[in-house]
Amino acid sequence: MSTITQYVEGRTSSMTKQQMQQRANLLQGTLDMLILRTLLYGPAHGHQIGKHIQRTTNEFLQMQHGSLYPALHRLERRGWVTAKWETAPDRNREFKYYRLTERGKKQLVAEESQWKQMAEAVARVMWPAAEES
Repeated sequence: MSTITQYVEGRTSSMTKQQMQQRANLLQGTLDMLILRTLLYGPAHGHQIGKHIQRTTNEFLQMQHGSLYPALHRLERRGWVTAKWETAPDRNREFKYYRLTERGKKQLVAEESQWKQMAEAVARVMWPAAEES
């Protein structure tokens, strides 16, 4: 397995290609989960999805088109969402509306479970006293 050496905060660390891919998958999976969760409330077009995530996170997460739309297309390919061009109720313009599928709902449950396990594991390291009390 080849190793990629990165310079991080003044010291050298090694990260394999597999570790880098796992990190990218974690970030992608998190975005996928946020999109699926947003669509649980009902159909929405891409801009609405991005704005919902932005507002809900108090502007902490900024949804860039370069991340959001490839994620939506990936979710569509996996069968977790469906998409259909429709005219917006309040506008005379068509938007591509995304809807959560049954497969997407099942995937969301799985993603939420994994996310909760990871968050709990990180919390045990970050705040061990909270676990002991």
